[in-house]
Amino acid sequence: MVSCGLLQRARVQYTRHDNPFLVKFPVSLSQPPNQKPTLFRRKLTNRKTEPVLSLSLSLMEDDEDTRQLSIYRAARTIKRRDNTLYNALRSIYDDSVFVGEIFQLWPDLPLLANLRCGLWYSRTFHATCYFKSTDGHNNNWSFNTSRLNLHVAQLAGQKGGCFIVDATRRGKRFPDSMSKTIPIWTCVLNRSIQNHRERMRQSALVNDGLSLENHKESSTCDEYYGDTRQMPIDWDCSLHLPLWVSGTERASIEKRLEEWTQQLDASGADISSLASCLKKPLRPLWISQKTVIWLNEVPDHESWDFTPIILVSASSLSGVVQHRISSEFSWNYIPGAGDDEESWARGLTPSLFWNCAYDIINAGPEMCNQMVADIVEKDRVYRARRGQDVPQVTVKAPNLLPSSDHRLRDNDESQLAVDLANFNIDRNSSDEDCVISWLGLTNLAVGTSQNAGVSKVDCILNCDKESISADPKAYLHLPMVTSKFDRFSLLNNLPSAVNFAKLNLSQGKTLLICCDNGEDISVCICLAILTALFDEEGTFDGGNFFSDTCITKLEMRRRLITICKYVVNARPSRGNLKQVFNFLSSGRAGLTNMPT
Repeated sequence: MVSCGLLQRARVQYTRHDNPFLVKFPVSLSQPPNQKPTLFRRKLTNRKTEPVLSLSLSLMEDDEDTRQLSIYRAARTIKRRDNTLYNALRSIYDDSVFVGEIFQLWPDLPLLANLRCGLWYSRTFHATCYFKSTDGHNNNWSFNTSRLNLHVAQLAGQKGGCFIVDATRRGKRFPDSMSKTIPIWTCVLNRSIQNHRERMRQSALVNDGLSLENHKESSTCDEYYGDTRQMPIDWDCSLHLPLWVSGTERASIEKRLEEWTQQLDASGADISSLASCLKKPLRPLWISQKTVIWLNEVPDHESWDFTPIILVSASSLSGVVQHRISSEFSWNYIPGAGDDEESWARGLTPSLFWNCAYDIINAGPEMCNQMVADIVEKDRVYRARRGQDVPQVTVKAPNLLPSSDHRLRDNDESQLAVDLANFNIDRNSSDEDCVISWLGLTNLAVGTSQNAGVSKVDCILNCDKESISADPKAYLHLPMVTSKFDRFSLLNNLPSAVNFAKLNLSQGKTLLICCDNGEDISVCICLAILTALFDEEGTFDGGNFFSDTCITKLEMRRRLITICKYVVNARPSRGNLKQVFNFLSSGRAGLTNMPT
């Protein structure tokens, strides 16, 4: 039986049921009015055979309390108000001044952007790189052979060092990519180079059977000793981490260095060309806005006994929101504002921003959104008039290698090093100057679908969701999405893609594989084609080598490293690579009898 006092404060609802009814009782009726009482359920049975009534009792909530925002919704509202487009762009603009000041300390060194956040913090970059913070997270350290960034080491060897620019959100001075991923990368490369030079020295002694003096006089051994004589005896292979990394974490990373070095040595990466251009071991240095540098005591980078990889964290460390004021406007500073650009950029890219940076900053918070929308729309119309398919503007990672009809040769390592050293990203240059990347003499190329129309190739394999205008006889559209949206998208389309490639490559035609960004899906499709239709030497054989070989993950990783050697902005996702491996390991029988 329910008390009268409870019934007076409750709303009673009667509903016919054939089952026992439930009555909800509050545990305590003396709780504060703005807190919901905890309820428990008591199961009551009706002894009569007639239909029973279900009694639902619930406390009446105060209307004023229901209108109040929760603490989480209020926090999200405040965050959206602070993280406006103008606040983000103004924060990036202020941080770019610091990046420019650091760059002027050693102006001879090239400036690199760590994709994608770092690309916002300077008007021009000599090149880009891709070091992920997840590879440096605690208990998740890894050395990923699919992201070797060997062009960074070659460029540093050519110029005597380099800058890498990145930023991080509030609470850290440096992202984990700079604190641990890049230090691990430099250490593993140093160890691999030392192993390579030691193998070359031992090979020269054993094969020639000559003494050290005869080796120095022999012209056949000069190439062997050219690198070893330039390498100092105390080639530094130790792990250099910042001071804020704990000793326990350091010890755990050091235990895995030998394993990662063996993985790099077995991956087939071109360590020999890297060893020929690196005269000193790689070593990271860290600079942030809290770093104190005496301008009258800046050392010459050539005086160091190592090749510096100067890691510049562009954002300012702040635990609270910084409200800044200029002569005309006020704004809230956002550390690492360039991160996660999809959530705030509204289609604006780093190149578009820096082409109109002064106008956007001077427009102020009220006119910023409208001006950015006009800039993005004008750029879309401009590209559409040139025959490019641009349903939306996306950030395109620039190519480091000049893409033209002159393809790179597999054995032209010196030309590759010269191109890396002299190439500079010009944001005002036309897209034809940086369209596609050729894979040696394989007649395969990788690029973006937006620029496929201006590429001089015989046939096009388009993996983008949007189709482009092309000759139907030399064009195949296979819309694909990443594994984040469809785990079998690539797997279902790979047979048709390999079939189309075999048909055209067997006739000596050139093939362009393109997607929306030229970094992920197109690279994975190219990997499947290169593995299924080419032998170890990179010669097209229609799949004969593939039919007689059991493809392992190591073999596929070697082919991927070959692709990344030319497509230096390649960033294939793990889910897409897994689909390629499943296709190659399970579909070999179907590939051997593909029609031509």
